[in-house]
Amino acid sequence: MSKFFTPYQKHDHANCVKTALAGAQALCKKRGVRLTVVREKVLALVWQSHKPIGAYEIMAELTQGASNPAQPPTVYRALDFLQTHGLVHRLASINAYIGCNHPGKQHRSCFFICTQCRTAIEIEDHHVSQSLNACANEHGFIISDTSIELSGLCINCNA
Repeated sequence: MSKFFTPYQKHDHANCVKTALAGAQALCKKRGVRLTVVREKVLALVWQSHKPIGAYEIMAELTQGASNPAQPPTVYRALDFLQTHGLVHRLASINAYIGCNHPGKQHRSCFFICTQCRTAIEIEDHHVSQSLNACANEHGFIISDTSIELSGLCINCNA
């Protein structure tokens, strides 16, 4: 079994959300930035499952039953803030966001994205980082950011 947490392992998902929000509050306090109500709601929606969520899905959730519906710029500003502070990742291949398992920590991530159930897993593997660094060094390239997205079938959908 993998040494990494996966959403396929039995767990209390409410604890995932609670831990993510508490970590975000602590990180923002440490950095002297505000985790506004809207930013916190957006982060909670991103963490509502282990499936990436798009900005318009977030907007739809925020406006449901609201007297003052959220506008796209509000959602995108909140997502930009969360991404800037390492609380969420943007998965470019599917134009969606997922909560970061290592908030506030500089890291290079790989994502396994299931094409059937849409569950995504963030993987941090030092072997992959070492290999990429070695290749970059060979070419005189300095890596400033890395996000690798791999699509396929998860363990449940592959069964």
